[in-house]
Amino acid sequence: MIVNPQIFSYKIIIGSLIVAFAFVGAFSVSTYQANKEEQLALNQEKKLVESELSQMILRYDEISQTSTILSEQLDSIKQDAKSSSEKLRLMASDFSVFTSVKSDLSDIKSKNTSLFKIVDSISLLNERLEKEKLKAHNALKEQKKVNNELLKTNKSLNGALEKESLLTANSFHVKAYKSGVDTIETTKASHANFINVCFTLAANTLTEKGTKEIYIQILNPLNNVFATKGAIEFGKSLLIYSDKQLINYNNEMMDICTTINAENNDIPIPKGTYYVSVFHNERKLGGTQIILN
Repeated sequence: MIVNPQIFSYKIIIGSLIVAFAFVGAFSVSTYQANKEEQLALNQEKKLVESELSQMILRYDEISQTSTILSEQLDSIKQDAKSSSEKLRLMASDFSVFTSVKSDLSDIKSKNTSLFKIVDSISLLNERLEKEKLKAHNALKEQKKVNNELLKTNKSLNGALEKESLLTANSFHVKAYKSGVDTIETTKASHANFINVCFTLAANTLTEKGTKEIYIQILNPLNNVFATKGAIEFGKSLLIYSDKQLINYNNEMMDICTTINAENNDIPIPKGTYYVSVFHNERKLGGTQIILN
């Protein structure tokens, strides 16, 4: 059998090309598959990195709201995280960019480790301070309650002490007299021309020693002041008195007597009941009465 050398050469070339195409096709398919898998893995890792960066940024925002001490450091790291996140968003499939972002992420994580330790320490300190603040607030509140009770007790004691220290009088005696050659006690209005008032200041060691102003007021049956000697104001009150005595009180019992003569405008002295009152300043110490027929 005779073989044409030219045809044989063509067959060899064609066979070689077929083998070459088959190899190239298989290699292309294999490479495409590998690239596709690599791209898928890259995209998945990209999403993980994006998620991690997003979580970091949220954490920074939360810390910024509660801590002003680390605000500058937080802002710096937050900007780094945002920058890396922006690189990822714009990245297509550039592995070198992704590698740079992962390097940035590693650096950010390193900074986070020390930063979050400080944040945790500050949080623990703040928590302890808040507890101490609440404890101090409750203690202050309780102390205020105690103080209020003490103020009430003190006020009550001061009131009782003030009341106990007041000047008091007792044993009031009043008599009317007719003056002349002989001084004669009388119960007749037409005969009387002066009235004698006696009383006793009680002993009191709580009362302040010193000069005391004692006022005696006698009201006649017509409700007019008998033998007016003057008037004195105490705030909005006006006291018209029949006699004034300045005494030196030494916390001991004192007997006081005073004679009050009728004035010209008191004569004739009307019949009826005469009311005698004794005052220390504006406070009434007591009194009595006498009936003149």
